Order: sequence, then C-alpha cells, then structure tokens
Amino acid sequence: MSAENGSDGFVTFESVQKSYDGETLVVKDLNLSIARGEFLTMLGPSGSGKTTCLMMLAGFETATHGDIRLGGVSINNIPPHKRGIGMVFQNYALFPHMTVAENLSFPLEVRKLDKSEREQKVMRALDMVQMGEFGGRRPAQLSGGQQQRIALARALVFEPELVLMDEPLGALDKQLREHMQFEITKLAHDLGITTVYVTHDQTEALTMSDRVAVFNDGVIQQLAPPDELYEQPTSSFVAQFIGENNALHGEVQSIDGDVAVIKLNSGDLIDAKPVNVSNVGDKTMVSIRPERVEFNMSRLAEGSHTLKAEVLEFVYMGDTFRTRLRVADNDDFIVKTRNAPDQVRLKPGSTVDIGWMPSDCRALDA
Repeated sequence: MSAENGSDGFVTFESVQKSYDGETLVVKDLNLSIARGEFLTMLGPSGSGKTTCLMMLAGFETATHGDIRLGGVSINNIPPHKRGIGMVFQNYALFPHMTVAENLSFPLEVRKLDKSEREQKVMRALDMVQMGEFGGRRPAQLSGGQQQRIALARALVFEPELVLMDEPLGALDKQLREHMQFEITKLAHDLGITTVYVTHDQTEALTMSDRVAVFNDGVIQQLAPPDELYEQPTSSFVAQFIGENNALHGEVQSIDGDVAVIKLNSGDLIDAKPVNVSNVGDKTMVSIRPERVEFNMSRLAEGSHTLKAEVLEFVYMGDTFRTRLRVADNDDFIVKTRNAPDQVRLKPGSTVDIGWMPSDCRALDA
C-alpha cells in the first residue's frame, strides 16, 4: 500500500510533540501520513510513545505542539466523542449491566439514530464478528475471545471511517490471538476501514499490517511494509527489535559501492552491505537473519562467506532445527534450518563451517 504524503493522507500528524511535564518529550516531532483504507501498526517497546500517539488521535490526550488532521481537517480541538472514531481496547470496556445488543446500540443512541435503524445496524455488526445469536447475553456470560469480538463489533457498529485498536488481543491465548489477527485484518480490508493498531508484539505487527511504524524513544525509527522492515532494517534497533537477529560487532575497513569490508572484533574479515555506515573506521553492528545462514555450502552461490563456528546447542523444534553457535565474538548466534531429510543434526562441542551471502548481511550503526 503506497503512503499518501503530506496533506493527501487521511490521517496526518504534522510536527506533533507531547510532553507531560513540560520537559521530557514522550513524542518528538512526529510526522506521519496514513492513507485512507490503510492498516497501519504502531509497534515498539513500553514507553516508546506509540500509545500516546494513539491517545492523541483519539482525543484522550492533547498534543503539546503540532497538528493532527483527519480527512484534511484539524481535530486538535474536537472532543473525542465528536471525532467519529471507533475504539477497541485490551480490556474490552463493555458495560457489564447491559446485554451485548444494548452495548452495541449505545453508540448509536448517542448519535440519535431511531430504534429500527439501531436494531438493523446492531444485527449487521454482530453478524460481521459471527456473534449473531449472542445479542441477549451479558458480557460476564461470554469468554474472553467472545467479549473481544463484541468490543470489535461495537467499534464498527456506527460505520466509522477510522478505527483505533490498543493492544486488543493482549489478553487472549496464542491460538485465539492468531485467529483474531486474521479476522480483524480481513474485516478491516473488506470494509475499507482505515485502522491504526498499537502493539508491542512484532509477529502481530508483521502479519496484520500494510505498513508498520517502529517507535523507540518517542521517534519513528523506520516506517515500511512488513517484509521490508524484516529484510531491510535501516538501524540496529529495528534489526534487533523485529524478529530474531544475529549481531556481529566490528569496524569498517573499506567501502566500495554497496560492499563494505568489516573487520570483526575477532579479527575475521567479512563483506556486508553498508546501510548506515559511511566511513572507514566506523564502528558497526553487522546484522544477519538466522534463516539466511547455511551449513550446507553447496547451497551457496559463489562469493559467499564462510566462518568457523562451534556448536553450543542443538534444539529440535518440529518443523525446524534451531542451532546455537559461537561465531566470532558472539556466543548466541542462531541458525534456523528446515527439518529436511538431508539436514544433519549437529552435536554440541563440534566445529562446523557456516556460510551466507554478503547481500544478506547488513552493516548498521554500532
């Protein structure tokens, strides 16, 4: 999904800052444009500013500086209930004394819709989340997964153009969470709703989003589609935060076009793609994903790297083998290989050759 730039975005943050104490900025100079119909996830560790951004968009927090626009109109001074935004929280926030149907009808009553129209929209929203028969029940009579579906239906019942979700699946077990990830994404795309989703779960962000904004320390570190974020991280923070990553530390010996020679702390020389190193002598962290490393050298093309490694641990995981190695100065170098008939099961204590393509290896900031 292509990004809409500047004033073309359906949701835009322009130079937005947020401070709670007048000194420390929780969000620093945020510029972000979200296209109509896009599913954008704000991902980051606790305290990175992602939830604050969502709360400013919802109207529960006020920006200290800058402008937030929805459909080209500044919403800084519009109260939350007049922004027409659907919200889904982790704790469901359903009214316990109301039935499911009454919970869904409430946002429609606030908007002064007549009874027959309310009933029609409630049934439609319940059917959307496959909860058509549950209208007469109370929230306490539902499982966690069912309550989350109702919370989702309530956010969609008045047909908002924008839905905000704050860690909505955090309380669910793994299997149900994965099922709901698929359902939410499908619903959002089928209905053409613009969705801003907040999570600290990287797998959730990668599987659900059109684009992901990775937050750290109040700043977006990288904004990209999931595959680009995983395969082409632009900083060591993103490489380490998204998926599993092997880090080798060293310094730049030479740079020629898109190949940098890196001297690792162990003395080994390797080639890598220079991503955010620019000078000889720069300290660097070289990033390589566990599934890009090979034990079987015949699978590698010419010009690939080989290094000696000591096997520290070999773990059988069903569909994959996970091997922990000592490589250069790293005792926690992971290689993931497919469970295939020709894949050798390695013995801890043995020495092996490992290899990878230089193009799969990225020289990032130290």
